[in-house]
Amino acid sequence: MKTLDASSYTTALNARREQSLGQRAYDRLLDMLVRRDLPAGTVLHERRLAEMLDISRTPTREAMSRLETEGLIERQPGGMLVVKEFSLRELIEILHVRRLLERESVMLATGRIADTVLADLQRQMETLLAAGDPDAPGNWEVDRRFHDLIADHSHNAILAKTIKDLRLKTQMFNLSRMPERFEAVHHEHLAVVAALRAKDAAAAADAIAAHLENFKQGIIRRLSEV
Repeated sequence: MKTLDASSYTTALNARREQSLGQRAYDRLLDMLVRRDLPAGTVLHERRLAEMLDISRTPTREAMSRLETEGLIERQPGGMLVVKEFSLRELIEILHVRRLLERESVMLATGRIADTVLADLQRQMETLLAAGDPDAPGNWEVDRRFHDLIADHSHNAILAKTIKDLRLKTQMFNLSRMPERFEAVHHEHLAVVAALRAKDAAAAADAIAAHLENFKQGIIRRLSEV
């Protein structure tokens, strides 16, 4: 068995630490983008972000590079990085593709998700609905769990990753920005869960397609008011 000398061990340990810090920086920046704490058009300065995150500049730079690759921030002439503003056309196109993919995903996932898991998800949705708070952090967490659970249980890794990447591009339109959709979103999610618990793939597909179409129409209405 090959053993590491002290220098190699320290180098490997530092590399793992930097990787962990890079993931932490990415997660926190992504959360700020989703929650619109960094709204579209915000200029991103590596040093200032590193100070704000209390993380060194190297993992912050790596996180920014990853977000740029994913299309959530973009480089302007001169090299300046800014939070991307998605046009209405881009959002509609993304949601059109999401509807096609998530319809397929939920059909594949039907019968593969344990009823105990679905029942727990249903209870969380009902609790949030009863609380009636569009700004509650739990709304985002349950929404993410709902869509990711279905994508992951499609048992198609490429399909699941594509859905998750596309969802990131529309998450700036969360319930805190469209509070009028609060009750409707939870009821639409519950309709999908009910179909999954009944193992009715066609009903689940129709329900998730309707949910994404309603989401698209909500975005159109909201942007038309700006």
